[in-house]
Amino acid sequence: MGAAAAASALRGVKAINLSGVEAGIAETAPPVFEWVDPGALLIDEGYQRNLSERSIKLVRKICARWDWRRFKPPVCARTERGLEVIDGQHTAIAACSHPMVTTIPVMVVEAASRTERAHSFIGHNRDRLNITPMQMHFAAAAAGDEEALTIDQVCARAGVKMLRSTPGNGVWAIGDTVAVRAVGALINRRGAMRARIVLEALVKGRARPLTAGQIKAVETLLHDEEYREDIDADGVANAMLALGEAAEQEAAVFAATHKTPVWKALAIVLYRKGKRRGRRAG
Repeated sequence: MGAAAAASALRGVKAINLSGVEAGIAETAPPVFEWVDPGALLIDEGYQRNLSERSIKLVRKICARWDWRRFKPPVCARTERGLEVIDGQHTAIAACSHPMVTTIPVMVVEAASRTERAHSFIGHNRDRLNITPMQMHFAAAAAGDEEALTIDQVCARAGVKMLRSTPGNGVWAIGDTVAVRAVGALINRRGAMRARIVLEALVKGRARPLTAGQIKAVETLLHDEEYREDIDADGVANAMLALGEAAEQEAAVFAATHKTPVWKALAIVLYRKGKRRGRRAG
């Protein structure tokens, strides 16, 4: 593209019409930029993402393709212990790992409390495709989000352990789950107490991990008019214990044969095994 053509392609930044929009008022002072040693930055694992295999690959990629023209300064907040990264931990780690990068610019914002920093993290990451529901949940809980805290409380009382990600070694313990959306939806539909009963039944049935399909199946058995009079939480747990891994296998076959969702098939399999004697088979 020639110089004249390039110049003609430029346009100035102009304000748009904000009719119907009320401009927000910042609650803090504007950010400031500082050059810092990336190795001196801090990361709060309470709401930040763990370094997964995918994260390590991303850090290595950033190092291999280091280019100041593509550099985005990490967003940090000053705390009593030092500068804490709110957004951009992969960039910070890549800079720390790069042998020829000794300092980087960071944008320092005001976020005195951990809750404020966690809220800021959520704001930066809510619409990003690479953050998982589990990572968002832990950040929300750290920020004091009522829904996230309710999920944690219900799970704790039911013996369910929310994991940040799937186990690296593939080994799940009884009650482990990453189905945070399914648990949250269950609580929204049934309330905390009834949701706990559903989850407790799965834990007593030695589910590992607790899946969204299992949660939906047991919820259906305990609350759907078609099943709830014939089976209770103990019946569900006993059916799971009796069937073991065969429950999921039978459900998969039933689902394929009858062209029904696997969770629905699992509900039927557990119902047939756990229903009270003398009741219909369904």
